[in-house]
Amino acid sequence: MARILSEQRDLIARRTGLLFDIRHVVVRDASKARNLAPLPITTDAHAAIDDPRVQIIVELMGGTTSAADLMQRALTQGKPIVTANKSLLAAKGRELFALAKKHNTAISFEASCGGGIPIIAALSRGLIANEISALVGIVNGTCNVILTRMTHNGWTYQQALAEAQRLGYAEADPSMDVSGRDTAQKLAILASLAFNAHINESDIHIEGIDTLDPQDIRFARELGYVIKLLAIAERNEASGRSQK
Repeated sequence: MARILSEQRDLIARRTGLLFDIRHVVVRDASKARNLAPLPITTDAHAAIDDPRVQIIVELMGGTTSAADLMQRALTQGKPIVTANKSLLAAKGRELFALAKKHNTAISFEASCGGGIPIIAALSRGLIANEISALVGIVNGTCNVILTRMTHNGWTYQQALAEAQRLGYAEADPSMDVSGRDTAQKLAILASLAFNAHINESDIHIEGIDTLDPQDIRFARELGYVIKLLAIAERNEASGRSQK
């Protein structure tokens, strides 16, 4: 993020008419070497948020505890936030968006679901006059890579995971992805937007791919199917709620 804002500063200014200056970069360890141009490094997040020169906060720390506290501090001061923190939005999005509205500011979270696909903008603005009845999609690239390797190469789950980690598609600790929780958190955000409802991760039935066996892949193929990890939400007209 810091590199993009620095290297693309002139391009962003031409397209938006805005000049972005990085006032603070808050880190846990200020002594850690970083392969970036000199930056205003600090460990004091409160001071960075409270700085009157700071007009926008970019939250990159993740998690649902400290990140929530700091976002609340910024929103209370009327400062807009850019975040990709799907875990936090899935758990506390309702309270955070309400706080943003109360203080006449905003939370931008396009990168929380779908990465480069502008699905958040489409649901919240482009399709605002449409009644969406269902959402179905593959929203976790890590699982998709693993399942593709298992299907095409006949690999075990562990073989496919190791290859995905070697290539950088999977984290050293892939549990959030392979357990299905990453998909569920994204679905909670997307379904809340699509159905104008309050949906938590805990409302969603979750099944991951970490217990799959090559035999499961073979049986699916014999029946004419391919196994994928899907995010599925449907509007339940009878109760006015969505089913996942």
